[in-house]
Amino acid sequence: MFYVKTQLSENTVITTEITDDNVFTRCPDCGKELSIDLNDMIEDGEIDLEYTAVCCEDCYDKRCKKVFR
Repeated sequence: MFYVKTQLSENTVITTEITDDNVFTRCPDCGKELSIDLNDMIEDGEIDLEYTAVCCEDCYDKRCKKVFR
């Protein structure tokens, strides 16, 4: 089992198991919450959660339109 552990205070810790349906991120452009499958994020057997951003479909389309004008 993998989990996230957050120390809220000296006496309070929250532990949450990581599952296929409880991993989320926010679109860096609009802030929309997105459900993420970590298996889709792995590239060449590695994943860098600190520097990986995922855009929602609308913002992805906007970015593509700017690039391919």
